[in-house]
Amino acid sequence: MSEQKRLFLLDAYALIFRGYYAFIKNPRINSKGLNTSAIMGFMNSLLDVIKREKPDHLAVAFDKGGSVDRVEMFAEYKANRDETPEAIKIAIPYICDILEAMHIPVIVKEGYEADDIIGTLAKQAEKQGYRTYMVTPDKDFAQLVSENIFMYKPPRSGNGVEIWGIPEVLKNFEIERPEQVIDFLGMKGDAIDNIPGLPGIGDKTAKKLIKEFGSMENLLANTDKLKGKMKENVEANADQGLLSKKLARIMTDVPVEFHEENFELSIPDFEKVKEIFKELEFRRILENFLKTFNQSINDNIPGTNADTQKKQTSGNVQFDLFNLPGSGTVTPGENEVNGYQTIANTPHSYQYVNTVLGRKLLLEKLLKQKSVCFDTETTSLKSLEAELVGCAFSWEDGKGYYVTFPEDQAETQKIIEEFKPFFEKKNIQKIGQNLKYDIKVLSNYNIEVSEPFFDTMIAHYLINPDMRHNMDILAETYLNYQPVSITELIGKKGKNQLSMRTVELEKQTEYAVEDADITLQLKEHFEKELKSGNVTKLFNEVEVPLVRVLADMEIEGINIDTNYLKELSEKLSEDINRLEKGIYQQAGEEFNLASPKQLGPILFDKLKLVDKPKKTKTGQYSTAEDVLSYLAKDHQIVADILEWRSYNKLKSTYVDALPNEINPHTRRVHTIYNQAVAATGRLSSNNPNLQNIPIRTQRGREVRKAFIPRNDEYILMSADYSQIELRLIAALSGDEVMINSFLKGEDIHASTAAKVFNVPLDQVTREQRSNAKTVNFGIIYGVSAFGLSNQTNLTRSEAKELIDTYYKTYPTLKDYISKQIDFAREHGYVETILERRRYLKDINSRNAVVRGAAERNAVNAPLQGSAADIIKIAMINIHKKLKEGNYKSKMLLQVHDELVFDIHKEELETLKPIIKSEMENAYKLKVPLEVEVGTGQNWLEAH
Repeated sequence: MSEQKRLFLLDAYALIFRGYYAFIKNPRINSKGLNTSAIMGFMNSLLDVIKREKPDHLAVAFDKGGSVDRVEMFAEYKANRDETPEAIKIAIPYICDILEAMHIPVIVKEGYEADDIIGTLAKQAEKQGYRTYMVTPDKDFAQLVSENIFMYKPPRSGNGVEIWGIPEVLKNFEIERPEQVIDFLGMKGDAIDNIPGLPGIGDKTAKKLIKEFGSMENLLANTDKLKGKMKENVEANADQGLLSKKLARIMTDVPVEFHEENFELSIPDFEKVKEIFKELEFRRILENFLKTFNQSINDNIPGTNADTQKKQTSGNVQFDLFNLPGSGTVTPGENEVNGYQTIANTPHSYQYVNTVLGRKLLLEKLLKQKSVCFDTETTSLKSLEAELVGCAFSWEDGKGYYVTFPEDQAETQKIIEEFKPFFEKKNIQKIGQNLKYDIKVLSNYNIEVSEPFFDTMIAHYLINPDMRHNMDILAETYLNYQPVSITELIGKKGKNQLSMRTVELEKQTEYAVEDADITLQLKEHFEKELKSGNVTKLFNEVEVPLVRVLADMEIEGINIDTNYLKELSEKLSEDINRLEKGIYQQAGEEFNLASPKQLGPILFDKLKLVDKPKKTKTGQYSTAEDVLSYLAKDHQIVADILEWRSYNKLKSTYVDALPNEINPHTRRVHTIYNQAVAATGRLSSNNPNLQNIPIRTQRGREVRKAFIPRNDEYILMSADYSQIELRLIAALSGDEVMINSFLKGEDIHASTAAKVFNVPLDQVTREQRSNAKTVNFGIIYGVSAFGLSNQTNLTRSEAKELIDTYYKTYPTLKDYISKQIDFAREHGYVETILERRRYLKDINSRNAVVRGAAERNAVNAPLQGSAADIIKIAMINIHKKLKEGNYKSKMLLQVHDELVFDIHKEELETLKPIIKSEMENAYKLKVPLEVEVGTGQNWLEAH
């Protein structure tokens, strides 16, 4: 007797949505800025079914135009659904192209849902002797399950496939027959599909009622057996209940036909699939696809790495899909890791080294390599307080070594010094993921790591700035590999988290060397990616050298005057109390100022500051910054509330928090610079965040007074680029009028005011200059007449007139802005002067608001990014000069367009012109770069 034939029917949209939302916290965005999460999720499910089950017949069903019949029955059917995310809309044509190239039938029927198409085909195939598997996460399909029709829920989050036959359906729904699922759905309703159901009946009650009455109709015929509110609800909504059951029933009479020859799985058009996957940048899915269809992987396949592939064989058994039709068997509850390779199913050789001889032999091997990946294991995330526990090394895929260190720090010092020749050797490339951390940890032991470097985190930041760059995500995305999670070893963050020292040596070794091995493999991928993205030069000449510069700045830290901060905290407390009293007086009562729930009614019910107050999604009055800022100039109470908020934030975020950031060993504050966060290329900082200290308010400026020189022999020096973004827009747009203003050394804001208000330069008023300044900077950020009128005392029509006049004054500027937007529309990205790319996935969005934001970024990102490029070059050059001259002075901070130095007083006159010159000559533009330099006993004084 031949084995029963099997048909797999995939519910396209259910799998696409599931794939999209599975990656929602970390969307898969390719280098063109395309969100590929939905396509990736769907393809993983499709290939998993084919590889796991080897079906002989398979099709994919799509919805088209919704369910005409259900909308006729109930106009509100699915009416409350959110609009389909744009990323899914964009994904559908790609998925259809892939399915066509794979020769997989797509079944679609205008006016019918995929559920109904699948239901109809399943029932027809059953009559022709097939076992049918409905591949979907949607439980509604349970109503169709029979002896030969099954629900097939694809694997997710490490769980295996779930197969629901009749027993599973009966158990899950607590029913006697699968068709009672329809009664269950009809009773409880479905919020997603907007099926109303019976009021007050949820899962538990529906199951209870079905046990008692068996069906919706029987329940409605026996309402006398119900009590109280439920009886009332059911009787009053009998028609709604029957309608809900009709809406929940999957149709099995759609005008589609199952002809088995049309559903046979056949050989894909491999070249066509490769072409689409190359465009989407699906390297590992391509490899998975080829493996699934038993094709060998070779160097001719675009974007794959043959070497890596040979070494990392999948844990799944290969099979010849086309010589064994229908040979797969469905195995319910099979618990494989969903599609990823892991340490458990991948051949590897990881060894620990904990003897003198072992370390000697390892060092000999290390010194013979051209490039080595290393990764430290430590006791803390705080690099300057962390102690070494171990260090992993890898220079060959699948192989590596782990050196262990004891708790005794003197002994650890001796062991790590054995490896000094490797770390300090200048012709060995050191590879790492976030190398800055490892460099700083080793600095605690007086080990200096010498360049050249390759940092996979930084490389990926340049390749794909909008995606996250942590190693686990990169491994899953580029290597289809799921590394061991740190939480498996030491638990989740919190007081109960263990130290790495407590983990047994074998587990430490596997975890640590895996990190080094995977990072090495990522480096092999990213070298090619950097080349294809045209950012190899930016990586090698700017971002990689900057790693060492930032590490040195972070190690150096800055001195803080804690006594001054204590005094400032007391002053702020007085200000906060004074403002509170004034606010309560104006409100006529006391309330919790920090509670929007209490503040809203005071402002908008009691004081009636506006006719139609803005509300949040929860129905509360909005008291957000943007709402209150608009009212502040007309209402003193609102101005006071905003001031009260700013003082509170200042006090908690900086004044009271800064002393807690002081390192116990150095007694200095060591901020951490994030080189791979801001998509524009700017650096950000945290612990503490020094980029956000307010500079526009008096109290905000006073925080800078707390930053002081190392000791009496030093003085702080601040060097700040003057109006760098305006100089850049003048140079990049080529606007001669603006360029000439800068070349003449004019005050650009006064010069702009003179031109747009048509007055002589020496007669420009303070207000005219202020308005011109707002427009100058506003143009960079795409300011509108509405936005300008909010920021100035101008009416909206005056603001519009000012913007129009501005563009007439600088005619080339408008043309430049249009060209930038056109370039972005065509290429999907814009570039800085150093060809750093900012991808703008929404530049062609159909949503005007979303598209507008992308258009503003198309203009702004090259300016912000180019300013970031320039200051990075200056930092690298200055750092080099300070090292070469063996100066005592150090570069301490970078804040936007400003650098702060601890200058030894004897070196001030020598270094001042050097630093100014290096910054002004970091990059040659059509307009000169200008740097203002100041010195002082604190940062405020220097600035």
